[in-house]
Amino acid sequence: MRLLAAVLIAAALAGCAGTPASRYPPFAEVPYQPFSRAAAIAIATDEWRAFGSPVDDAPPGSRPPPLPEQKPERQEGYWQRVGLYWWLGLDPGALESRWTGKHDAEGRVFPADDDDAYAWSAAFISYVMRLAGAGPRFPYASAHHVYINRAREMSLGRAHNWAVWAESPASYAPVPGDLICASRTATPLTFADLPAGRFPAHCDIVVAAAPGVLDVIGGNVDDAVTLKHVPVTAAGLLDDPRYPWFVVIRVLYAA
Repeated sequence: MRLLAAVLIAAALAGCAGTPASRYPPFAEVPYQPFSRAAAIAIATDEWRAFGSPVDDAPPGSRPPPLPEQKPERQEGYWQRVGLYWWLGLDPGALESRWTGKHDAEGRVFPADDDDAYAWSAAFISYVMRLAGAGPRFPYASAHHVYINRAREMSLGRAHNWAVWAESPASYAPVPGDLICASRTATPLTFADLPAGRFPAHCDIVVAAAPGVLDVIGGNVDDAVTLKHVPVTAAGLLDDPRYPWFVVIRVLYAA
């Protein structure tokens, strides 16, 4: 909980100094340092460790789900972390910014089997990008389709000044710091379908690369921050039959 403590201390110091307390830590709002690939990787990795370093390389749906009240996101110390992802990841005014891993916007505990309505994987990515120094250049959102579509609009020349750029997984090899995204529609989307309005998806951040494999970390995987290993070809292209990966978001870091 070191990050939570740092956030609370920063807010307290701002109040003591007689300046209005910011919604975000000053180092992320200004930001203090250039948007950093190393920072994004370190932040995602630290959050994974905070959840106990879970790894899930099983095909989707092949592992029995935990009992509802045993979900990590609902446990003490973890539901609060998910609340930080919502609060710091989203822009001011978003209703979801008041959620936690087990509370709705009114602070009521929602049923554990309703957690699909409170999926926090996009909030986790947004949180990582904000703390890594993206400032106003990342399209923070509660759903992955927002920054996937914005990234494709960038690569089509229809949008400007965003730090995301869509690449086809058929021709671009992801590197650490990039996002890889899988379609969750009944008929999987392809890169050619983008931009595609609203659609369900999931994105992970690449944190390490080795011959034949990527290490990727995502939020709300098994109700936790979880790592999985994604096979790639000798050229580094995604080669994973478990998931319909359909776009790589090349994040345009400053450093």
